[in-house]
Amino acid sequence: MNSINLKKLISVLVLAVTFTACVQDDDFKTPILVIEEPNIDSNLIVELDGILGEIAQANGEAVNFGDSDKFVAGYVVSTDKAGNFFEELVIQDKPENPTAGIRVVIDVNPLFTSYEFGRKVFIKLEGLSAGIENGVATLGVLSGDEVDQIPSFSQEEVIIRSAEVATITPLEITIADFSDDLTNLFIKINNLQFNRNDVLGNDILTFAGEPSDDFDGERNLESCDSGAIAVLSTSTFADFKSLPLPAQQGSFEGVLTKNFFGDTFNLVLNDVTGLVFDNENRCDPNVLECDGTSGGSNIIFEEDFTGLSISDLENSGWLNVNTTGGSLDYFVGSFSGNQYAQISGFNSGESPFEVWLVTPEIDLTASSAEELAFDIQANFDNGNILTPFITDNFTGDVTTTEWVQLDASIPNGNPSGFGSFETVGPVNISCIDGTVRIAFRYAGADPGPTTRYHIDNISISGN
Repeated sequence: MNSINLKKLISVLVLAVTFTACVQDDDFKTPILVIEEPNIDSNLIVELDGILGEIAQANGEAVNFGDSDKFVAGYVVSTDKAGNFFEELVIQDKPENPTAGIRVVIDVNPLFTSYEFGRKVFIKLEGLSAGIENGVATLGVLSGDEVDQIPSFSQEEVIIRSAEVATITPLEITIADFSDDLTNLFIKINNLQFNRNDVLGNDILTFAGEPSDDFDGERNLESCDSGAIAVLSTSTFADFKSLPLPAQQGSFEGVLTKNFFGDTFNLVLNDVTGLVFDNENRCDPNVLECDGTSGGSNIIFEEDFTGLSISDLENSGWLNVNTTGGSLDYFVGSFSGNQYAQISGFNSGESPFEVWLVTPEIDLTASSAEELAFDIQANFDNGNILTPFITDNFTGDVTTTEWVQLDASIPNGNPSGFGSFETVGPVNISCIDGTVRIAFRYAGADPGPTTRYHIDNISISGN
């Protein structure tokens, strides 16, 4: 763990009460001061994309600016006023159509009282270093081989305010556009909604106020245009952490960054107003809706994977298909003597991936009141990317089959470790007759959502 993150974790634990008081103090105002434009020779100002170029050429090493007399300019696009950023400024090169951004880490809190959103700043590079920390370009001081925080006593000397406060126009992108080049930029994504399992029903999730939210809450945002998934990350010290997620759809405005480990793109709000979810028409998929009674004592189909390999399953009629051309697939995993179907896109390098696990044919012609249940364990959860389907007209090809999504809530798991098995269902499938197949579609991207799933105890019962 690098020193920035270690300090951040310690600060969260030790300074919790103090920090919360600071970010919730409505008396904080940006001081009304007359700021004169600093007298900096334009020949000494380097472009921000030049800094990023040096980082890229350093092959993972930090770039040390030593006794440089240069400055880099940028516009502040983050704010810690709502508590969702901590001891860092995110700056980008232009107020509109930006092409480069960097995170400036400094041992000062709060920062919004001096460097408000849109404020142009000049960063004095003397004594600073730049590199990749937590997956994004970072500017600070070198500590060992890591870029650490600028000390607080250097604040006014290093981060110099311009008189200019610009109107920032967010860069409109889609989830499919996510790339390292777009990190540390203020962006906008349209036509998003939270996963229906998180915002509909009686158990509506908050931004980051759940018992399982340690330091950050991660919630899935879905594109109504493409179905792609992005992760919204919210600090457990944000002043809006306990607000319920909105059920409508709309747009996001905030910073594109990466998670603590630097392996997954994250969206981060400056404050809750960055979500404009005002469209009541959600884009949820059509799901199978069976109105008849279900449930019975007869087991029509069951699989617990005991004593089996993936080859055994395939030989008995199961299908294990990667439709995006990669090598990622399901396999039979085990722990403490229990076996299950397992998949994880982590470190697969496949972006995107889509993998289907499909049961053999299941004959429902002689039964009634059928219902489906299965157990799911979600681990290292960074996105809900498993979806169950059913069909009564399998073509032999998962991509040409007409699938119907099942009305099943896939549980969320531990974002930093292993979860527990939870039973999903029973799901009423009594309105489907004939020969059916059940499928589990795993769709994400690396980098991106790569939650590891264990599937066990699949069963269909009825009369």
